[in-house]
Parts: sequence; structure tokens; C-alpha cells
Amino acid sequence: MPLIKIHKNGEVFEGEVQPNTNLVVRAGIRQFPYPHLSYGCGMGKCAKCMCKVIKGGEALPEPNWKEKKMLGTRLEQGYRLACQLWIEEDIELAQDAPATAASSQNLAGSVTAS
Repeated sequence: MPLIKIHKNGEVFEGEVQPNTNLVVRAGIRQFPYPHLSYGCGMGKCAKCMCKVIKGGEALPEPNWKEKKMLGTRLEQGYRLACQLWIEEDIELAQDAPATAASSQNLAGSVTAS
């Protein structure tokens, strides 16, 4: 069973999940990683579940179009949307500051006028 480690606010939380598990779905039904994983829509539209992959990224599939649209250049920095990942192998993630709706719209690198 995959071992999940989540770094958040200076703490590390870990637990095992069944293979082919979506962490946001589990959190939504109050199973680990709940309450340690921030999330919102569960559909790749809000980026509140954005995490930096510390270890285990090589076992993840390539980013889908939703991740490419929402994260843009942050993908190159190791960020992924937890709601779009089905975990098959051990993974270590960091999530320190949940994205707000306003900031998530700018994740892909678009510029907004002030």
C-alpha cells in the first residue's frame, strides 16, 4: 500500500492508502489525509489542493490539461493538483499555504492589471 507523507505548517503527517487512490476524494469522506490536505472543488478548477511533490513524482502520470492550465510554469517547479492524481506508489508532498481563488487564477503566469 502506498505510504503518503504530507508536510504542512512545519509538521509531517503520514498514512497508508490503497493503490489507485485520490487523496482529495479520501479527504472528502474524512479519511487520511483529512484534515491535513487543503482542497476545494475536486475538479482541477480552484487549485486549493496544489502541492509540491518532494518525492515520488516519477511514479505520477504526466500532468493533464487541467493541471497545465491551472499551474503553468509551477509544474516545472514540482507542483501538482492533488485532485488530479491517482496515487499508486509512495509519495511525499508539501502544502503550506492554500491558494485563494484570486491567486489561483494567476498560477499559470498570467498578468493582471492593478
